[in-house]
Amino acid sequence: MTAILLYGDTIRYPSVRHEVPLEIVDPLLFVARDGHASVLTSTLEAGRIAEALPGAELLTIDELGFFELLEQGMPRDEAELETVLRAVRAWGIEDAVVPADLPVAVADRLRGAGIAVEVDARTLEGRRRVKTPAELAGIRRAQRAAEAGMAVADDLIHGADRDGGRLHRDGEPLTAERVRAAIRDACAAAGAPAPPDIMVVSLLSGGGHDPGYGPLPSDLPITVDLWPRDEASGCWADMTRTFVAGDVTEAVAELRDVVREALEAARSAARPGITGRELYDVAADVVERAGHPTQRTRTPGQTLSHGFYFSLGHGVGLEVHEPPGLGLAGGETLVAGDVIAIEPGIEGLEGIGGVRFEDLLLITDDGCETLTEYPYDL
Repeated sequence: MTAILLYGDTIRYPSVRHEVPLEIVDPLLFVARDGHASVLTSTLEAGRIAEALPGAELLTIDELGFFELLEQGMPRDEAELETVLRAVRAWGIEDAVVPADLPVAVADRLRGAGIAVEVDARTLEGRRRVKTPAELAGIRRAQRAAEAGMAVADDLIHGADRDGGRLHRDGEPLTAERVRAAIRDACAAAGAPAPPDIMVVSLLSGGGHDPGYGPLPSDLPITVDLWPRDEASGCWADMTRTFVAGDVTEAVAELRDVVREALEAARSAARPGITGRELYDVAADVVERAGHPTQRTRTPGQTLSHGFYFSLGHGVGLEVHEPPGLGLAGGETLVAGDVIAIEPGIEGLEGIGGVRFEDLLLITDDGCETLTEYPYDL
């Protein structure tokens, strides 16, 4: 039977982290075949890998002559590749499927030795779309941290003073940088640090994936999009809310209502068997009925930068953006165990900016469970 073969550390390679649920900085070789796991690693990691994967067959680089190769003058990277090849031969592997991010040097070495290697991203993605209990617990912890960070942003923005169309706190302009720093402190304190490019954006600054900068406005939407990562599991969360400090205009209230309707329509439709494209279509139908453009209505070659001009969302887990996709290319069906972020929005409007909400959903056997617990009040 064709083996599944992975190589890399568990920090940069989510497929490896899914199989070996530990943070390991040095590359290891993981092979799965006939429901059995085999791991090549160093003696420094062997003990805790054996504890995490009690049924796995372990080989160490010492056993396969790694240090003898170094003593003979072989460069370390070449010795690592030779040891990988020796492990594959020891396990009797003649062909394997691998992820798209398998290092080219590893693939070349195996193919050069007559081992058939086939890239099969879908198979490898499918192995980690259904979250393990530990991963799901980590996502839930990250989501609670996200909510703690959002609450800090909410308090800073709504507790600010209005002066000349700008927000002020403690006699100084309230800036995107100050809000972002406070969010990151709160997330880190909850055990799930957030990266430096989380978004605090408004009409005054930001757009697309720009994190936002400078003073924040009163009486206009401010969108906060944050994605902390649980330190224990390596899993992410993702959420967005939009706030207005001051008067909510009729135009902004209309955007809020349309976006919320699109969110609830997508939530109601989320279940096993529906494709990511079909879920996107549900939300796009709502936005288009309200008169706003979407990716479906753009003309060929048009660069759309306003309206619902992005996809509905994406999977979340060991990567903050991972399969399944929820957009024009979302041909895969959802399965129980998927965790997805749905984030409809209408943005880029002149004189306003936009409104966006984002919730995290766990796909269950008969529908979905909302993991996000935070109000939608502007």
